[in-house]
Amino acid sequence: MSGVSPGDLPPPAVGPERPRRLRRREALRRLVRETRLAPANLVLPLFVRDAEEGAEPIASMPGCARLGLGPLVEAAREAWSLGIPAVALFPVVDPGLKDPTGREGANPAGLIPRALARLRAEVPDLLRITDVALDPYSSDGHDGLVVDGEVRNDETLPLLARMAVAQARAGADLVAPSDMMDGRVGALRRALDADGHTDVGILAYTAKYASAFYGPFREALDSAPRHGDKQTYQMDPANRREARREARLDLAEGADILMVKPALPYLDVISDLRAATDRPIAAYQVSGEYAMLKAAGRLGWLDEARALTECALAIRRAGADLIFTYAARDLARALG
Repeated sequence: MSGVSPGDLPPPAVGPERPRRLRRREALRRLVRETRLAPANLVLPLFVRDAEEGAEPIASMPGCARLGLGPLVEAAREAWSLGIPAVALFPVVDPGLKDPTGREGANPAGLIPRALARLRAEVPDLLRITDVALDPYSSDGHDGLVVDGEVRNDETLPLLARMAVAQARAGADLVAPSDMMDGRVGALRRALDADGHTDVGILAYTAKYASAFYGPFREALDSAPRHGDKQTYQMDPANRREARREARLDLAEGADILMVKPALPYLDVISDLRAATDRPIAAYQVSGEYAMLKAAGRLGWLDEARALTECALAIRRAGADLIFTYAARDLARALG
């Protein structure tokens, strides 16, 4: 090249762009994949009933059941063996224990504290996440205290705080207020800290929408409201900006992780919160989302395994760091 100036060289032969060059082989596709989905991104929700043994199948949620404590431990142990780092517990409460104040939720000898103790003893490395809301324990079926037909916000907060403390004492790693009462994250943080549980985190259901996709879950727990609906405290599905406001409030009150629920119909909200904060974002693929995919798969209308994986990838791509899904074990097996 001696004696040749740069001006003498021909322009590079770029030619037409060919994105398919990076799709030709599976190894190439893996190499340039933008969104990674792994078992470590998953949380398995589990329904626990007050019995030592037995599993009652949930008709509208194929593959899910109300588990006695023994089967609960086995399901948790399986999840851990598959690389799933956490389970979330939801109680099936005896109707005779329900009352207007949801008092059973703070019972230190109640179902969730006993389940936590078993998991802590038998699957100690698994993370334990607990739901904080009155609806499983309330004779009214609402997430807050009902007085004269109205859900009372401020009167509910001490009840939720007592529940969170009881769960923390029993071994919860993260408490997850799903009630959508104003100020509940701050109330829980103050109560946990005052009781010495500064290391217990709060996973706040920040943007929980008044969704049609909760039906199978409410059947599983018999937690549907006995009157009215939950629209006075759960968010309007038409609202997007409001989720950012809720996120600012929850972060200011001490939330460690922010949740969007449901997941797939609210990918825009997940993306918004991902852009607004560096805190971890969770998303809940709820019972109705799961039931639709399972039903279509059983009817042969969809490839169930591919559809489950594609939906989980979409939730990750939108910005969720962790995904609550009843399909966690199926996904973990598929992902290897």
